[in-house]
Amino acid sequence: MKNSPVYAEIPMRSIGPIKISGPVLTDEVMVPLATFETPLWPSTNRGARVSQEIGGIKVVIVDDRMTRSVLVEGPDAEYISTVVTALGSCRSELAAVVSASSRFAILENWHTQLVGNLLYVRFEMTTGDASGHNMTTKAADALLDWLLKRFTKLQYVSISGNYCCDKKVSSVNGILGRGKYVIAEALVPRKICEKVLKATPEKIVNLNIKKNLIGSILAGGVRTANAHFANMLLGFYLATGQDAANIIEGSQGIVHAECRGDDLYFSVTLPNVIVGTVGNGKDLPFVKENLLKLGCLAARDPGQNSRRLAAIAAAAVLCGEISLLAAQTNKGELMESHLCLERLEHEKNERVE
Repeated sequence: MKNSPVYAEIPMRSIGPIKISGPVLTDEVMVPLATFETPLWPSTNRGARVSQEIGGIKVVIVDDRMTRSVLVEGPDAEYISTVVTALGSCRSELAAVVSASSRFAILENWHTQLVGNLLYVRFEMTTGDASGHNMTTKAADALLDWLLKRFTKLQYVSISGNYCCDKKVSSVNGILGRGKYVIAEALVPRKICEKVLKATPEKIVNLNIKKNLIGSILAGGVRTANAHFANMLLGFYLATGQDAANIIEGSQGIVHAECRGDDLYFSVTLPNVIVGTVGNGKDLPFVKENLLKLGCLAARDPGQNSRRLAAIAAAAVLCGEISLLAAQTNKGELMESHLCLERLEHEKNERVE
């Protein structure tokens, strides 16, 4: 008997518009967030109001690549060391293998780790407008075949050796990159901080140091210092048909804030934003509608739609992060707002029922 899928309903609203500027895009967009955390909508919307008041959040994409690490073994460390050396002169051959596996996959680089007689090869490639999970795995399969034929003493262990590192907390993704490395930043005048965020630049900077930085060190955070990147990312990923498990590496990001004269400089750095505008999940009607409204289904060069989507995601993260930090500078505001907003949402749902 066929087990047909049953679709789970998650509340979704659009916040904004968020005003964005920078080399990736200059636009105002309403951003959909699907979440059960209903206070996330008004909180992130407060950050969106800041973006309007300051003329836009600037977003820059530093890097873009998807990874898959294959794992093979040889008879001993000496042999796999010679393999690593030999790979250095095989770039054109490896690139041809990747290109033959997909018309959009392009090999960018690879990194190796040796453990005893084990060889981990972390291949990195661009994947057009796809997030690239399947594309890189298909290319890695072809690269494995090439490796095993070229170096006959190697043996297959796994298509993924966890050095990728997919959907797990790691340092390697932040250092070498997995997905799109995005930075969103804003310069917020004191008047706007006080009027919209109900906080001063000094209080937000102070809290970021003591909570996000020192608190994360005490907690043993791995390359991460933020209040709740995962909230905005999950809402955004669900609304735009992304693989939601990628918030694990996606939420490993850093907030940097400082006072610049009378202004607040506030930035969020997300080294691992993994999003796509084509591929699995993108054919669902609500996803297509959201991507269309975000301007991410236009006829552009390969990779440009997904880069736009990543830039919007980072801007939404900044909006939610600056709003929450501002709220936490005021004793009792966080809990009071949750109680008030969740009660209103509950009462509204009861009326509908």
